[in-house]
Amino acid sequence: MAAPAVEGAAVTALRSVLLRARHAAERAGTQPERVRVVAVSKTKPNSLIRQVYDAGHRCFGENYVQEIVQKAPQLPEDIEWHFIGHLQSNKVKTLLGAVPNLALFEGVDNEKIANHLDRAVSSLGRNPLKVFLQVNTSGEASKSGIEPSACVRFAEYVKLRCPNLEFSGLMTIGMPDYTSTPENFRTLSNCRIEVCKALGITEDECELSMGMSSDFEQAIEMGSTNVRVGSTIFGPRDYSKKLPN
Repeated sequence: MAAPAVEGAAVTALRSVLLRARHAAERAGTQPERVRVVAVSKTKPNSLIRQVYDAGHRCFGENYVQEIVQKAPQLPEDIEWHFIGHLQSNKVKTLLGAVPNLALFEGVDNEKIANHLDRAVSSLGRNPLKVFLQVNTSGEASKSGIEPSACVRFAEYVKLRCPNLEFSGLMTIGMPDYTSTPENFRTLSNCRIEVCKALGITEDECELSMGMSSDFEQAIEMGSTNVRVGSTIFGPRDYSKKLPN
C-alpha cells in the first residue's frame, strides 16, 4: 500500500509547486501562463511520471540520455521532454532519434555540440529543435556553460550558423550555495539584455531558464520563465539507480 501513497504525494506536491509558481509570477508582475514548470523526473520510474501526467502535467525533464531514451517511448507522445545539462556529441543522434517529442534542449554549451545537434536534426528530417544556451554564471570550473562575456557571440553563432536549431533562451544552474543565487540570476538576466540587443529580438523571444526546487520562486521573481523542479515534486532521488549519460 505504500507505493500509491508516494505517487499521490507527487501529484499533491505538483499542485503546490504550480500554485507557488503562479503566486511568484503575480508578485513579479508576470503573466502566470508565461512561466513553465519542468518536472525533472531523473531516476524516477515511469509509473510515477505517469501519475503526474494523469494529473494534467505535460512538461518533463531528464538529465541522462540512457534514461530518457528508455522512458520516452513508453510514455504518452504528447509529453514535452526537455533534456537538461551537458550532452556528449556522440550521444546526439541517439537522443534525437529515440525521442521525437524532445521539445527543448537545455544546455547547448559549445559550438561543437551546436553543430552536432544542427546536423542531426537535419538528417532526421525533424522540425527545428528549440535550444537554450547554458551560461556558467557562477564561474565554477565544475559547471558546464559559456562565460557570460561570450553569450552574444555564441547566440549569434547558433542563430546564424545553425538553421535547424531555434535559439529560444538562456539557462543557468547557479551555485550550490544559494546565498549567492540572486547574483547568478542577475548575471543571466543581463546576458539576455545584451543578446536581445545584438540579435534584434524582444526579451519575450529569449526565455530565462533558472531556478530549481530550492529557489524557483525567487528565480521567477527575478524573471525566470522556465523553472526545473525535481525533488520537491518527486521526492529525494535514489542515485544508486542513476544511469550514465
